[in-house]
This record gives sequence, structure tokens and C-alpha cells, in this order.
Amino acid sequence: MDVWLPLESNPEVLSNYMVNLGVSPLWSIVDIYGMDDELLDMVPKPVKSLIFLFPCSKAHEEFRAKQDEELKDKNVEHPKSLFFTRQFVHNACGTIAVIHAILNNPDIEVTEGSVLKKYLDSAKDLSPVERGELLNKSEEFKATHEQNAQQGQTATPNINDAVYHHFIAFVQVDGTLYELDGRKNFPVAHGPTTPETLLKDSIKVCKQFIELDPSEVRFTLLGLVPTQ
Repeated sequence: MDVWLPLESNPEVLSNYMVNLGVSPLWSIVDIYGMDDELLDMVPKPVKSLIFLFPCSKAHEEFRAKQDEELKDKNVEHPKSLFFTRQFVHNACGTIAVIHAILNNPDIEVTEGSVLKKYLDSAKDLSPVERGELLNKSEEFKATHEQNAQQGQTATPNINDAVYHHFIAFVQVDGTLYELDGRKNFPVAHGPTTPETLLKDSIKVCKQFIELDPSEVRFTLLGLVPTQ
């Protein structure tokens, strides 16, 4: 498996990264400071996607494996408009969360000829596995990712350092809330949602993640919102 430098969960770095990929600067990533309604109400609206960063503990890994098995047995149909890709590059979960957040919101403009637009044009008719393999082979995507991975506030990690945190994205497609995690074989549907309730509905799922490992406090919430 190829290894990329991990992206920092820094809103400024991730917002710059989106622009470098070709996303309209009218959209940005912001910190969400907590799960209370009061704090969620302060987040600029509309929230197009919630990006959640959590530690890959034993409890989470066991839950992921069990959930994947259950979804395999159910053979759930998902809308064709849902863009989901698998992750085959180590440390690429930040990039994959950004891909899932942007490409499931077709009203967010992506510049013609940009890194992300070229990826979308090549990937849109492929399977999730083929999309993941395409990303793995994209030197342009890798170069843009690495350039941004070196811009964070913390020291740039060694490419072989162990990274124990994982990014996933929540989006609304056709009135359903989806959890998109490139390490899972399938998207996970979490019931009905609307553009207005996406944030609070996603937070309910994040709370279930946190309950799997109650002693853990290293969680980060980020929102894809209009630039202020």
C-alpha cells in the first residue's frame, strides 16, 4: 500500500487544499467547537458536510469490521448520484474525506481542468474500488496532498510515522444521511436528513462513535460551509 504524508485537521490547511484541488474559494472548512446545540447553532450555514476525525482504537476497528460484514449481507442499494471511493493509500483519509464532502455536493463549483475535476471526470462511472485505485495512481493528486500536508502548524510528520486518527465525512444525498469512510467497503446510511438538519443528525452518529470508547477525548469536528 502506498503511503502519503498525513493531513493535519487544521481548517486553514484543509481550506487551502480544497482551493488547490480546484474547489471554489466560496467554500471553506471550519472548526466546530462542540456538540451542544448552542455551539452547533454558531456554525455558519448551510453545512454541506461534517468531517469527523477520531482515533482508530481497538473498539472502533472491531465495530468497523462487524458493520462491514452486516452491510455485505444486506446488499443495500445506494443512489447512483452518491459518490463513494475506497481508500487504498495509507494516510489518504483526509483527502478522501474532502473528496466525499465536495463531490456529493454538486452545487459546489469545481474548476474545469483542476486536479479534482479531472479525477471526477475519470472516476464518475467507476466502481468504488476502481475509484480508489485511480486515486492511488494519481501523481497530481499525491503532489497536491503532500504540498498541503507540509503546511500545518505542527511539525511535518515522517511519512512512516504511525498515524492513529482517521477522517470520515457525513453528507446528505437524496434525503438520506450517509457516512462515507474509505476504509469501509460500503457507504453507511443513517436514515433521513435534510440540508438544514445534516449537522445535528451527523452529530448524533458521532456521539455513537464516542460511546464506543468513552475514555477517549481526541475527536475533531469540522464543517464544510460557505466562506465567511
